[in-house]
Amino acid sequence: MPTVNLIRDELFAALGKTYTDKEFDELCFQFGIELDEVTSEKHMVKKEKGETVDVAEASDDIIYKIEVPANRYDLLCLEGLSLALNVFNGKTSPPVFRTVPPAGPSTRMTVLPQTAAIRPFVVCAILRNITFTPSRYQSFIDLQDKLHQNICRKRTLVAIGTHDLDTVQGAFTYEALPPDHFSFVPLNKHDQYSGRGIIDLYSSDVKMKDYAKIIAHSPVYPVIFDAQRHVLSLPPIINGDLSKISLATRNVFIECTATDLTKANVVLNTICAMFSPYCDPPNQVEQVEVVMPDGSVNVYPDLSSRVMSTHLDYVVSGTGVSIPADTVLRSLERMCLPSKLDADSKTLLVSVGPTRSDVLHGCDIMEDLAIAYGYDNIVPVMPTTATVAAPQPLSKLTDLLRFEMAMAGYTEVLTMALVSNDENFRLLRRVDDGATAASIANPKSADFQECRTSLLPGLLKTVQCNRKSPLPINIFEISDVVVLDPSTDVGARNIRRLAALHTNVNSSGFEVIHGILDRLMLLLRISPAVPPATSGYYIEQIQDPTFFSGRCARVVMNGQRIGTLGVVHPEVLRNFDLVHPASALELDIEPLL
Repeated sequence: MPTVNLIRDELFAALGKTYTDKEFDELCFQFGIELDEVTSEKHMVKKEKGETVDVAEASDDIIYKIEVPANRYDLLCLEGLSLALNVFNGKTSPPVFRTVPPAGPSTRMTVLPQTAAIRPFVVCAILRNITFTPSRYQSFIDLQDKLHQNICRKRTLVAIGTHDLDTVQGAFTYEALPPDHFSFVPLNKHDQYSGRGIIDLYSSDVKMKDYAKIIAHSPVYPVIFDAQRHVLSLPPIINGDLSKISLATRNVFIECTATDLTKANVVLNTICAMFSPYCDPPNQVEQVEVVMPDGSVNVYPDLSSRVMSTHLDYVVSGTGVSIPADTVLRSLERMCLPSKLDADSKTLLVSVGPTRSDVLHGCDIMEDLAIAYGYDNIVPVMPTTATVAAPQPLSKLTDLLRFEMAMAGYTEVLTMALVSNDENFRLLRRVDDGATAASIANPKSADFQECRTSLLPGLLKTVQCNRKSPLPINIFEISDVVVLDPSTDVGARNIRRLAALHTNVNSSGFEVIHGILDRLMLLLRISPAVPPATSGYYIEQIQDPTFFSGRCARVVMNGQRIGTLGVVHPEVLRNFDLVHPASALELDIEPLL
């Protein structure tokens, strides 16, 4: 979960009360967050760079490191956290935010069609008559960084740009241009760079190189211009130096470009809600018209509260105690969720403000009720039903088979569930039909592209990594494979399998693998049969490209194919850099239940 670093004295000033570390830790626990560490800037510098580093310029101010839920974006700054705790403590009411209509064409944002190729959405807002202090300014910058790392997914989904509105001239346009068709002075620089020059400049920068990669290979770059064709920003990399914000800034223009419109609105609403209290009048935000390529006009931000309805009994039932309706309403008010009962006195109408984008379902309201009511106030009771834990039948069978395989002299291995496409198919001499393996949409490595459809690649790679071990090698694995299945709700399903492999110097050991199959069937009391029997088990010869022709058979039980065994094909052995012959067995074990 994200951690917010706050100066203790500034936090206590915002809360209107001084706490001991223990008292504040208890308050955090009651609110559902955690005081992770009490430190100082000097201590943090020494911890990061060593005791010998010069810390004379570092501050002695006590810093609270507070861990907050990943979906509570409103708690990522001093303003949001202090507001939430003050409402929780009953010192203030949940805020009401107001929006004023757009000023007109002078602040309008027009989106050109070419942006659809890279970052199609933009949302905007204006904070008028804002007053920055050094601490407020730093908090404003820190919140943007926290949002970029969290909901914005390192600017891949949303990129935030904030500008001094008095240094630019509207209306604004959001365009996508070839990298050599524009130039500007980036933030805190003195020279002009083209779009391509910006990429070259920041590709080696430790902090900015990851953002430069996002658009580096695109034929067009997203750019925001003012009416004088001055560049405000090149999202998601850098703003222009012309419109940079300072302590003297009085009017802030906020733009969020995105590939996800919902997340862009959450980000915009969060920034506006956290810093509009510093405006004059407080909690007021000026809206901006955004003209889309199809001519439609949207107005942002929307800071109105939405009403969520849920059953009162459902919300209370999750706490395990009986809570009166009036206590429910007071408790939810403490969590910035003003509520009331509908006319039927059974339906709870909850007003969800723009800062509570994490509330999506009745269970979220249930959780906040339990927090505000107090977990310490929930009396533990004995369960009304007596149950005895027991393993699932498949898990129990898996453990029994593991024990018997070990008793037979086989060593268990545990291999990766993700493999490369080559390991899944080509190296096993199998053809990828596109309808078997579940692929990863954005694999981080060529070694982990797909979910395995067989346990054999893992066993073969294990032998490959242990080629210097004394022979024979007998190994096995019991684990899941994943295959595509359109009939399931997620489009794929897990299959529990057992795989065993034997390799030796002069013999493939087909009889050894056959023997372990017979041993397992004997233990499971499944009798051998003669094809085409519909009960018992038998093997019959088949052709499988992974195995040697004429030395491969399928295992049939009660008329159903449950596995394959055979001598591994020499080409497969070469693909895994193995020099000794080997035999393998792979069984579905669910039919054995």
